[in-house]
Amino acid sequence: MARRAVLLLLGIAGGLLLAGSARAYTNAGPISEEIQNLFWAITLFAVVVAAVVFGILAVFLVRYRESVSPRPTSWVEGDRNLEILWTVIPTIILIVIVIISVPVLVYTDTIPPPDTTVRVVGTQFIWTFYYEDGTTSSPDLWIQAGTVVKLEVTATDVVHSFAVPDLGIKIDAFPGHMNHWWMQGDVPGDYLIQCAELCGLEHAKMLASVEVLSEDEFDAWLTRRRAEQTAGTSDLGQETWEGVCSKCHGLSGEGGIGPALAGSVVIADPEAVEDLVRNGRRTMPAVGAGWTSEQVTALTNYLRENPPGGG
Repeated sequence: MARRAVLLLLGIAGGLLLAGSARAYTNAGPISEEIQNLFWAITLFAVVVAAVVFGILAVFLVRYRESVSPRPTSWVEGDRNLEILWTVIPTIILIVIVIISVPVLVYTDTIPPPDTTVRVVGTQFIWTFYYEDGTTSSPDLWIQAGTVVKLEVTATDVVHSFAVPDLGIKIDAFPGHMNHWWMQGDVPGDYLIQCAELCGLEHAKMLASVEVLSEDEFDAWLTRRRAEQTAGTSDLGQETWEGVCSKCHGLSGEGGIGPALAGSVVIADPEAVEDLVRNGRRTMPAVGAGWTSEQVTALTNYLRENPPGGG
């Protein structure tokens, strides 16, 4: 008995330790707030039901324990009224849960009039974002606080899932298909983006962030980013190299899942690089099939100025 108690306490302690090490999510937008409110309402139902069930169980365990009732009771026939009761009550609870859930589902699935639209493209193993004015960012998404952003989500290679837990967002990205969703960040800050669908060997590295900025900060960022990309001086090439290429070929081109690129003659040839990323080769997928010419040019310019391995 003592051994079981010790094992139980160790299990509880281990569970609390793991729970404490988990990432705590914030409530940074209207979708996440609606989902969280629904979660706590359903949790309340679950707690009440558990308390009633385990309370009755505890009463019966004490009242009819062997030391008090050493002789088994005589056979008891079923009670129709009791059976009806324990069927009707759970049914009512489920109906109530459906009633409070449907408005949340309708709210999250209905896109309000958007202030802007961003195309979200998932590629092994990076997110790329295309804004209405032609600006591109990767791997991070930048939005203005308090605005409704319509998301057009797709993928170029395999199935991904665009998830931003702090904003209550999770939508699958399918190659050749466009899914539509929306997001809104009300609290300035940076919020984790992760791929929630196993998409390959480097799936766990497909991380980024949503940068929610004030109106002035966002306007300044967008203006600067557009000007830099037009002039070819933005960080898009470096972002593409670090977000896509380096995850398989190594940050310095030393190799990994993919072959080493340090010293490769292909890297020095912009046309060869474009052909490689757009069409793939052997086991390498066409990671750049959906990239804009601007993004490919940014990558080749970066590789020319910063060849892997310093070659």
